[in-house]
Amino acid sequence: MHQKILIADFGSQYTQLIARRIRELNVYCEIHPFHHFPEISSDVLGVILSGSPSSVHENGHPELHLPFRGQIPILGICYGAQLLSFQNEGEILPSKIREYGRAHLVSISENPLLKNIARKSIVWMSHGDTITKVPEHFEIIASTDTVKVAAYQIKKSQTFGIQFHPEVTHSLDGKQLLQNFLVDICACSQDWTPSLFVEETIQNLKTKIGNDQVVLGLSGGVDSTVAATHELQRLSGVA
Repeated sequence: MHQKILIADFGSQYTQLIARRIRELNVYCEIHPFHHFPEISSDVLGVILSGSPSSVHENGHPELHLPFRGQIPILGICYGAQLLSFQNEGEILPSKIREYGRAHLVSISENPLLKNIARKSIVWMSHGDTITKVPEHFEIIASTDTVKVAAYQIKKSQTFGIQFHPEVTHSLDGKQLLQNFLVDICACSQDWTPSLFVEETIQNLKTKIGNDQVVLGLSGGVDSTVAATHELQRLSGVA
């Protein structure tokens, strides 16, 4: 059973990028829509809450209740950070202007999430709402010159929120932050590779299929036909 990180998708255009960055750090992850989020099993080492084009003030806004909070680490990104604060009676208000583009971290606390991230590090903002006040049991750990609550930690908890997007390359130390969360906080071992996933998937399919017949649907293009033929050969043990 592999260690894994679960990503709750609230509809962000960057959700797939979060998964890509995690896999580049040799950690297995899965994306699940917020309204079909799975139970937390023993192999789940952490949960990431994605951004969203929605606002927490909209009727029917995307929401995920977190009964596992305090049991495993959680990182809320942008909307995910706003939702965590909102659920704990923090104050979220529309920004005077939409905060979109590069910003600099002008204040950084000593915190495992921000290890090896320098003051003035460039981060990428993309939000219409902003966290204007955090609950008393939240600690602000980073700010920009215009965003006071750029990052926070819930006290006595491995639960964090960041208002910026570490998954995009514009956030120069974004990969470092994700590594801090995955390795130092979630204790992921970084021993997963895409090729390992492919081989394990093939073995699982062989076990499930056994001597049964396989029906394959494909588009008919050259690429899909070649790929499908290759995979059928691998499944059958011919190649």
